[in-house]
Amino acid sequence: MKYPSTILNLIECFKRLPGIGEKTAERLALSVLDIDSEIIDLFSSSLKDSKTKIRRCVRCNNLSEDELCEICKDKSRNKQILCVVEEPKNVILFEKLNIFDGYYHVLDGLISPIDGINPEDINISSIIDRVKTDDIKEIILALKPSVEGETTSLYISKILEGLDVKISKIAYGIPIGAEIDYVDSLTLEMALENRMDISTNKDS
Repeated sequence: MKYPSTILNLIECFKRLPGIGEKTAERLALSVLDIDSEIIDLFSSSLKDSKTKIRRCVRCNNLSEDELCEICKDKSRNKQILCVVEEPKNVILFEKLNIFDGYYHVLDGLISPIDGINPEDINISSIIDRVKTDDIKEIILALKPSVEGETTSLYISKILEGLDVKISKIAYGIPIGAEIDYVDSLTLEMALENRMDISTNKDS
């Protein structure tokens, strides 16, 4: 006997989520049957809103519901420091740890020629504009310690040569190849505090 088509469709939807297999999807789908109608309505509307209301901040490329995200709207932050991260969830991680008070720049990926990802495929070019127009004095490269992360860091350092900006990267308390999201808060805090200057222009 098969589940009714409504349940089967729900199972298939859950299976499309990262890390969700057949059994987990089946368990989640069946659990929906016991959830109050109000929560189901909220769940449904939240799913729709995530596709219709969520956009990218025009300044930093973070997730937002407005033209500017809440961080870019916050004028109390240190406007001279820019933390470059790979994806929006890295911003959330730093904000949860409350260890950084500057602004962010989300790349949406890392340079990886073997995967066909080149500099023009990610949000790199606008960094130069931000340095020139936003009075940025330091850029912190908070990218994962991998071949792709190192390649991206080197490329960013090169395109910023000659500009009056210090370039640093988080220290290697983080294991090589580790995803930043899985690093414990103390290690990440120490990596940020002990960041290393990698500026090619030593007069900056």
